[in-house]
Amino acid sequence: MSTRSGKGERGAVSVELVILGPVLLLFVLVVFFAGRYALAQQAVQAAAAEAARAASIARSAGDASGAATASASASLANQGVRCATQSVTVDTSAFATSPGTPGLVTVTVSCQVDMTDLAFPGIPGNRTLQASMASPIDTYRSRQG
Repeated sequence: MSTRSGKGERGAVSVELVILGPVLLLFVLVVFFAGRYALAQQAVQAAAAEAARAASIARSAGDASGAATASASASLANQGVRCATQSVTVDTSAFATSPGTPGLVTVTVSCQVDMTDLAFPGIPGNRTLQASMASPIDTYRSRQG
């Protein structure tokens, strides 16, 4: 049996800490960035779904566009997502069809999310997130194209 005196291992913990500390910090920052990105993407998808639903219950194409834009903005604000630029595109072509014909309203929400507050090299300042959702128009309700 041999006993180890440990004299050759003095300072090894300090070296390991110096090497692993930045790696661990980088890992935590990447997880934080990925979490913020995922939450922002989910918020944009939810805003698109709410906007599509609001547009599908409108009576006319003009009302649908206005309702979709207002709904998307309110949804993003309620979820705490601040967009540097935001756009809502609404496809209201189904309102031109006659009642009895199935149709969908499609809404695309685009939001440029500011990530500069993370302040870490290699992380882009802005990310553009986009989501599209569709909602059916009531088949037998009157429509105004």
